[in-house]
Amino acid sequence: MNQDVLLALSYIVASVLFIMSLRGLSSQETARRGNLYGMIGMALAIVATFLDGRVDAYFMLIPAVAAGALVGIWLAIRVAMTAMPELVAMLHSFVGAAAVLVGMASYLGHSEGPHDVVHLIEVYIDIFIGAITFTGSIIAFLKLRGSLSGRPLLLPGRHLLNLALVLGSIGLAIPFVGGEGATGLVPMLIMTGLAGLLGIHMVMAIGGADMPVVVSLLNSYSGWTAAAAGFMLGNDLLIVTGALVGSSGAILSVIMCRAMNRSIWNVVFSGFGAQAGVAKPTSDGDGPTEIFEIDVDGTVAELMQAKQVIIVPGYGMAVARAQHAVRELTNLLREHGARVRFGIHPVAGRLPGHMNVLLAEANIPYDIVLEMDEINDDFAETDVVLVIGANDIVNPAAKTDESSTIYGMPVLEVWDAKRVVMMKRGRSAGYAGIDNPLFYLENTRMLFGDAKATVDSLVTELRQQAQAEAA
Repeated sequence: MNQDVLLALSYIVASVLFIMSLRGLSSQETARRGNLYGMIGMALAIVATFLDGRVDAYFMLIPAVAAGALVGIWLAIRVAMTAMPELVAMLHSFVGAAAVLVGMASYLGHSEGPHDVVHLIEVYIDIFIGAITFTGSIIAFLKLRGSLSGRPLLLPGRHLLNLALVLGSIGLAIPFVGGEGATGLVPMLIMTGLAGLLGIHMVMAIGGADMPVVVSLLNSYSGWTAAAAGFMLGNDLLIVTGALVGSSGAILSVIMCRAMNRSIWNVVFSGFGAQAGVAKPTSDGDGPTEIFEIDVDGTVAELMQAKQVIIVPGYGMAVARAQHAVRELTNLLREHGARVRFGIHPVAGRLPGHMNVLLAEANIPYDIVLEMDEINDDFAETDVVLVIGANDIVNPAAKTDESSTIYGMPVLEVWDAKRVVMMKRGRSAGYAGIDNPLFYLENTRMLFGDAKATVDSLVTELRQQAQAEAA
């Protein structure tokens, strides 16, 4: 078997392993296996690339791979699960930066120059998408980290600005393809700057409530960037894996948009979430106009009587790093005889599957973690619902108020339960910046405080109550 055949076979096996990895990651029960498949596939791809006859600069390649591996290990050990959204955004920026650098290197090292039009077009597309991915991911990272405000930046004429940047980038393709040497390099560099500015402006104009979709969309961009690099370099494995990542990211983005009853275009261009504020009682006289507070003792009393409990986690739980305390609470309630389950909204948190990852990290059983469609019909038979740091995903205005910006968005219908306990730091509105009528319903009680501190207090009191009953 000659070297070319062996390389092609290795790439095919690696591609199959990547497909199996994606399949495994579709379920919590098989996620570990999916990760293992992906690791094996990547290791095989790296080894095969090392053995490619066209590779000879090992003195540069080996230190680069070693340095990258050390950085990856350091990040995996150091970064907390709650910081995963910003880490993912940062990793997407690495893909974009790599695409830009590889595209420029390919252009400068390509001997056929402007005569190979197809190659030049591949280079141009690769750099364009890579630059957008790089700068857009940096902005997403800063927003997720809290270094930049989550509110959208809505410049006057922003759509015309985006159009001008796109048209300018397309127009520069003509002198790039027709140029040679420095003549083609100048329009390429200008286009890179325009594409980078486009990435910054597009993500700056997207509100914090839409960050899960943005992260998924940037994941798709990084995949298409890798696929474009594969065409540019003539690497079949990059083409296949890039197409897998690009298409899966795009499909996930569409699924999440449907979960919010919105389109991709609306997420990217609407500036949703520009109006932030504090939740206020309604003034139309048709319902309650004040909230009802509850303390830890009152909440424990409700939980001790409950037979059916559903916990709805949100980003507030992630920020407070309360998932381990929630696991303790779950164990105590189950030991007391209550049936405890979790209701997960597709866009809860700031990353697709964010809540599932946090609960899995806390070793909460997979079989009691249910998606919105699986659990929505059960709220009417539930004694107590604990909403921990969530807001928009449990807002009844999505079902009842046609004037609301989230009207039509599928939500967890927690208000059907006998008792709803909203655990929040304060009365602020969610990322959508709108009032939540759930706060004022007669069966809702507000338990204010830090999520972790509050759940710890609930655990302590529940344990004491259980010990008192046992005695």
